[in-house]
Amino acid sequence: MNILVMGCNRIGAMVVRELVQEGHQVTVMDNTEENLRRIPPTLGARTLLADGTSEDDLRRAGIQGADAFFAIGAGDARNAFAAQKVRFLFQVPKVVCLIYDPIRQQMFRDLGVDAISPSKMISSMLLETLRK
Repeated sequence: MNILVMGCNRIGAMVVRELVQEGHQVTVMDNTEENLRRIPPTLGARTLLADGTSEDDLRRAGIQGADAFFAIGAGDARNAFAAQKVRFLFQVPKVVCLIYDPIRQQMFRDLGVDAISPSKMISSMLLETLRK
C-alpha cells in the first residue's frame, strides 16, 4: 500500500518503521525538521518537510495516489483538520486519526474517520492493570 503519514513524533516514527517493515511504500511529513530526523535514510521511507493541513503540501507528498493516511501529529485540531480534508477532498479510502480527546473521537468516527484516542486507551489499560 501507498501510505502517507502526517506527524513524525515518537508515535509517528514507530508507525512509519512498522509500515516500512511490512513492505508498504511510506511517505512521512512533518513541519519540523528535527522530528523528521527520527527516520533514518536507510529505512526506505520518504521524508518531507511539509504541513499536513496544506492542500499543496499534501499533493506534493502524493496524497492523490495514497491508499491510506495517518494523521498522528501532536494536536487534535490539526489531526482532525488534515483527516477530514484527506477523507472528503482527496477521498483517500482509509484515514486514521489520533484524537486525544475521547469526546471528539466519537464525533470523527461518526464522520467516517477512524479516530483513535490514546487518552481513552491508556486510562483503560491503567485501570485494567490495577484490577488484576
